[in-house]
Amino acid sequence: MRELFQKQLEQLHTLLIEMGALCEQVIERTYLVLMAEDKKAAAEIMEKDEIIDMKEREIEDLCLKILLQQQPVASDLRRVSAALKMITDMERIGDQASDIAEIIKTSNLKAPAKEIRLNEMAKATMQMVKESIDSFVKQDLEIAQKVIKDDDIVDNLFLDVRGQIASGLTDDLVSREEQLDLLMIAKYYERIGDHATNIAEWVEFSILGQHVEEE
Repeated sequence: MRELFQKQLEQLHTLLIEMGALCEQVIERTYLVLMAEDKKAAAEIMEKDEIIDMKEREIEDLCLKILLQQQPVASDLRRVSAALKMITDMERIGDQASDIAEIIKTSNLKAPAKEIRLNEMAKATMQMVKESIDSFVKQDLEIAQKVIKDDDIVDNLFLDVRGQIASGLTDDLVSREEQLDLLMIAKYYERIGDHATNIAEWVEFSILGQHVEEE
């Protein structure tokens, strides 16, 4: 029974790494699509989002099977509980990357994205997602805590982007409708940063046994 349990935990770890890698790919792709306005690549992001959704269901089924069949205790229970929380945030990252891709498919935003530092925001968010997944793979508390701190960087960039749009910086570059598109993309990146932070906090929980909300 214990041997089966270990195999299930190993399978869970592998599936989480695969889902995390997909999240890294879609968020990195949004940056490339935003800078190059690649409509075909935008469609590819939306296709990968569907794969992320399927992976979430697969992991959820495995976690429930472990909880029902094995009744894990202590650190193993934390790992499974954290996994169930993490996949929700990973799935939302996929959804919001897809939302960004959908906007880009119908807009012409390359120039203003650079002008208002939206490209910087995209890169910072991309780094947060990558490092949140790395913190899980390596079970590295230091990386997880760095991601949590870096959320302030993305939040400040969002405020900067919003302020630049509101001040009229993009008036001569795009239409009012496209300005709203830029603001929506910035908001999606800000939310993705929040999800990366959540993942890092659950990694912290799986290592320390205490979630930030309990402190």
